[in-house]
Amino acid sequence: MINITSTTKEQQELLKEGKLLPIMEHFYTIQGEGAYTGVATYFIRLGGCDVGCHWCDVKDSWDAEKHPLTLVEDIVEIATSQANIIVITGGEPLMWDLSYLTKKLHEKGARIHMETSGAYPMSGDIDWVCLSPKKTMLPKDDVCEAAHELKCIIYNQHDFKFAEEQAARVGKDCVLYLQTEWSKRDKNLPEIVEYVKENPKWRISLQTHKYLDIP
Repeated sequence: MINITSTTKEQQELLKEGKLLPIMEHFYTIQGEGAYTGVATYFIRLGGCDVGCHWCDVKDSWDAEKHPLTLVEDIVEIATSQANIIVITGGEPLMWDLSYLTKKLHEKGARIHMETSGAYPMSGDIDWVCLSPKKTMLPKDDVCEAAHELKCIIYNQHDFKFAEEQAARVGKDCVLYLQTEWSKRDKNLPEIVEYVKENPKWRISLQTHKYLDIP
């Protein structure tokens, strides 16, 4: 979290209201994973995460204080001028109140997606919730209930068991994905293929943006 003692009183209030957020980066690209793979998308990556996945590929996002506090209106104007689908990601976006951000994005006609570990309670009006749960901080029940897409990362054999446990917590219409951790892809992908063949409720998600060498 942001150390509020290092911010002004006005910033503290705006941060609490979700009108000011720590933005690590924002960019227009192609969605590389999950149900919307291949779709043109604008990503807003918020700083701040304490889930602590050892294989996280955006560890620079963890310390929210490294990233500039940005007025929501400014980022909304930029994002919606380039894309209709906006993904809020992190870090862990639910560390922050997303109500104001999603309100402003919807006012501009955007469709809002979110990628989250579910470690914090839901906030904001989200059109598509991609839940990617982690063992270090299990997802909250309200996020599981809201999830449209469950994306479980396979790093080792136990992750298949963890994926089934999390699948039991989401709604019956939630789309289920298994995705290999990138550094283990050569070993894990054949195992995931066989697992999905034996358990066809699951689908395979690939990090196609890494194959395409795009953000």
